[in-house]
Amino acid sequence: MNSPRRTSIATGGLFIVATIAAIAAAAVVPSLTGSDYLTAVADQPDRLAAAALLYLIAAASSVGIAIALYPLLTRINTALAVGSVVFRTIEAVFYTAAVVSLLSLPPLGRQLATAPADDQAAIQAIAGTLLGMREHSTMVGVFAFTVGALMYYIVFYRARLVPRWLSGWGIAATLLMMTACLVSLFSDSPVTGYTLLFLPILVQELVLAGWLLVKGISPSALTWTAPLDSSIVTGTNAERSAAVAASSGSSTARPDPAVGVLDLHNPKS
Repeated sequence: MNSPRRTSIATGGLFIVATIAAIAAAAVVPSLTGSDYLTAVADQPDRLAAAALLYLIAAASSVGIAIALYPLLTRINTALAVGSVVFRTIEAVFYTAAVVSLLSLPPLGRQLATAPADDQAAIQAIAGTLLGMREHSTMVGVFAFTVGALMYYIVFYRARLVPRWLSGWGIAATLLMMTACLVSLFSDSPVTGYTLLFLPILVQELVLAGWLLVKGISPSALTWTAPLDSSIVTGTNAERSAAVAASSGSSTARPDPAVGVLDLHNPKS
């Protein structure tokens, strides 16, 4: 199995794992609204632990997507390849911070159950602060996701690694998600409340995952993206053909389309 195919399968699998883990975590986590949410959280530690684990799996899978794509993307645009890894790592860090805030709630719920009435307001205020930190960490994580994803979707689109309708869909969907983050930031409301703006990227990532698993990244888009060896420019016809074949990762020499032009200026060929 060649490198683009391995990358396609790994990336498609990580897209599916990240999406399913995030959806499952949102379904499993106890309700964090209402006047008695602290008591409910303290009474359901297993559900909270399961949700935290699923959120961590989603965070790790998210940065794994950019890392899996990096070896191929760097052959096309190193800056965007590095940027996607950096921003999706930032995403994972802030998702982890949100999980830490979530796991800090059950101890407060247990304290609230036994605390005197005079102390309950202070405990609830601390819990509210932790919830606010969780929401803000999630918002920053989602914004970092949109920047990192936009970078590799631009590479996808320019190099035609996947069909342009699919990469264009990804670009438009990430911009919608970025809009949700900006609205959340200036309205001080949870970013997770903008479900309609999240749906396009959710569906797109599942479609992209299916495409990568079944069809894979287009190998022809990567044929001429490797850095050129000096033999391609200065060598003889045979040396140039061998260098082109080596740079494209193929065992079969491909004719260099530039050879005919270069021959006019190279009397040794």
